[in-house]
Amino acid sequence: MPSNKHNTNPNQKPKRVFLTGATGYIGGRLGPSLLEEGHELVCLARDPRKLEMRAWSHGPRVHIVKGDLDNPEPLTEAMAGCDAAYYLVHSMEGGTQSFAERDRTLAHAFAAATREARVKRIIYLGGLGEINNDLSEHLRSRREVETILRESGVPLTAFRAAMIIGSGSASFEILRYLTERLPVMVTPRWVKTECQPIAVADVLHYLARCLDNEVTTDKSLEIGGTEILTYQQLLQEMAAQLGLRKRFIVPVPVLTPKLSSYWIGFVTPVSPAVGRPLAEGLRNRVVVTDDTASRIMPHEPLSPKQAIARALERTNDAQVPTRWTAAGVIPGDPDWAGGRVFQDQRHIDIDASPRETYAAVCRVGGGHGWYAAGQLWKLRGLMDQLVGGPGVRRGRRHPEQVEYGDALDFWRVIDVKPDQRLGLLAEMKVPGVAGLSFDIEPKSGGARSKLTMTARFRPKGLPGLAYWYAVLPFHSIVFKGMLKGMRRAAEAMVEGKEAPPTHA
Repeated sequence: MPSNKHNTNPNQKPKRVFLTGATGYIGGRLGPSLLEEGHELVCLARDPRKLEMRAWSHGPRVHIVKGDLDNPEPLTEAMAGCDAAYYLVHSMEGGTQSFAERDRTLAHAFAAATREARVKRIIYLGGLGEINNDLSEHLRSRREVETILRESGVPLTAFRAAMIIGSGSASFEILRYLTERLPVMVTPRWVKTECQPIAVADVLHYLARCLDNEVTTDKSLEIGGTEILTYQQLLQEMAAQLGLRKRFIVPVPVLTPKLSSYWIGFVTPVSPAVGRPLAEGLRNRVVVTDDTASRIMPHEPLSPKQAIARALERTNDAQVPTRWTAAGVIPGDPDWAGGRVFQDQRHIDIDASPRETYAAVCRVGGGHGWYAAGQLWKLRGLMDQLVGGPGVRRGRRHPEQVEYGDALDFWRVIDVKPDQRLGLLAEMKVPGVAGLSFDIEPKSGGARSKLTMTARFRPKGLPGLAYWYAVLPFHSIVFKGMLKGMRRAAEAMVEGKEAPPTHA
């Protein structure tokens, strides 16, 4: 974790910076980088709870503003006095709007707010790709956002990048899972398309350095790694880094982006809704054609080989500070009032303190599994995946630590109180609203604990009632097994067989 100390470079004047996307993949990493440079941050967060467990967000130079780009008036007030504003927002799933419409709406609101607040500069991260009739909707939207921000009248520094390689990025995880799981691939012709991937560390370098380089103002800067490769070459490089045999890849002309997205959704943790715009963008050649960025901000970027190696190392060492799954709107604890709510509550006493018990609870999901009935969880995940849900493919960001907003397979963390409570909301496809909570009470002066596990379900119509009664017989197997497994894990920590992790 970068330090929160002021930069001692006398040539760099600390700036007050407005940061959107602070809870997202890029913004969540850029925030601590800017603090390390001595800058002051004003972070916009739809739900500040997403930042509570990130140590960098608690420093004296961090101001968190609860707000949304849909409402520009409070934005203007929050931006007052800011030297620069980073726009790191991108809608891959638009909900009732298409992601392009959503991007357009948010960009206009942001542009208006920066203009009214008299912000000195906007800094934006968009995508590479030449404007033509074949440009994908995804890349066209990124360029349209750049145009909207430029027309705001506020000076703009726009960066354009291709695939970003880093632990936890959607593109990287698609690449890794396709390579790991498919020794033989029948792929669209886009595997022959050239791209110039860039390491996330290099993206962060450019985004941070431009603050102190006035020459970058009013420029569109193309950034990339050291090599131009085809996606097929990237897949083979990933295989080599993973110690796997060379993948057998057969490009065919019949796989549409829609079919590709379903295949991506089935094989990788990335949903079809996110996979489709990414797959569509792969047909476009995305390489750096203008070296202005490297000339005015000299920097030696990582090669694709080095970027993949670093990302795999961070993943294997559980050093993934941000992950693509945390982006977007996260519902709070649902209002269970109004309509019948079914509840299944179970208790177990554990010869371990709340700290060890909480640590055991927080291991659920991902590679660790769910403590019991592993095959039933996998079957449930497969059934969910077949009807368009996330299934259990998303895994988790860290093997032991959890933060508000983290994905744990097909659950979302909506309540975190260290050593007291973990609350989850189901994102699987179910005819109703499902929640799962774990509450810990100290006993015997804190030497022992009582763990209460509560499953709640508010059904939607007759299908919801049928669903509850269909899964109810499995609760005894699954939930009892989970509680016993958590007790074993917590008590093993007490016995010194393994140490409880520290909180994130």
